[in-house]
Amino acid sequence: MGKSKGARIVITLECECRTQENNIKQQRKKGIFRYTSTKNRRNTPARIELNKFCPNCNKHTNFKEIK
Repeated sequence: MGKSKGARIVITLECECRTQENNIKQQRKKGIFRYTSTKNRRNTPARIELNKFCPNCNKHTNFKEIK
């Protein structure tokens, strides 16, 4: 039997540029860019927002946690 990893879960982070249609001319390519990460469910029950680089926007933007 394997051990449980506890309160850590895998989350997916998605760029805000997907919802912003007015930045089309600034984008390099069309599509959705996502990061995966982990978080501790007990310490951070709310959804996470991290500032990361988006190659579609070609700049640093906020990435929000999605389900």
